[in-house]
Amino acid sequence: MTTNIHEFPAIAMIHTVPGIIPLFNELVGLHLPDWRPFNMLDESLLANTIREGALSHQTMRRLFTHIWSAVDAGASAVLVTCSSLGPAVDAAMPLCPVPIFRIDDGMAIEAIQRGNRIGVLATLSTTMNPTTRLIECHAQSMGKSVFITSRLCEGAFDRLRSGDRAAHDAMIREGLASLGGSVDVIVLAQASMANALNQMSEIPVPILTSPKLGVLHMSCALNVRSRRQDSAQS
Repeated sequence: MTTNIHEFPAIAMIHTVPGIIPLFNELVGLHLPDWRPFNMLDESLLANTIREGALSHQTMRRLFTHIWSAVDAGASAVLVTCSSLGPAVDAAMPLCPVPIFRIDDGMAIEAIQRGNRIGVLATLSTTMNPTTRLIECHAQSMGKSVFITSRLCEGAFDRLRSGDRAAHDAMIREGLASLGGSVDVIVLAQASMANALNQMSEIPVPILTSPKLGVLHMSCALNVRSRRQDSAQS
């Protein structure tokens, strides 16, 4: 007997970098096996944000359009995998008819639980502020004080975009080495940075990445929501 995939609820994942799509499909398959993922890609959302130096109202509006298109396509939950778009995800949450998640929530919460001296490493300046603000907001809601040290790997994202992942990853490893002695934990601000850890020698502090922690956070939230719905119906 075969199972119709349409019996499973759907998760829409909105991406701005094509190379991370296989990773997220794998993570959803591992941690949300009863959900069916589908992907939406718009590289211009990030490209425009980089060009403009900040997340514009126009780009936010365009992301909202993608989110509502995902809902119209049958999504029962939405994950936005680009950290630079995080503030737009926050703005959409009160209006969206289905649960919507930003990829870095789980990572921010885990970092605060690991220590109060948190290093943030990014390859884009447009990601740095959303990531630090997210950590500060979660820390405030958790009643904890944090001290954040930021490092920007200038030019690394351009290397990745040109196809030179080896140079991109090497620049990230250099940034990690510069932070390791002064913080309790380091977060990588973008999902596209996680690959750099594959060839990383030991560093004295934990290094957190957003893809797995983000999917685990989403899985936990969706399971809690499902139990509450089941309880209300019983």
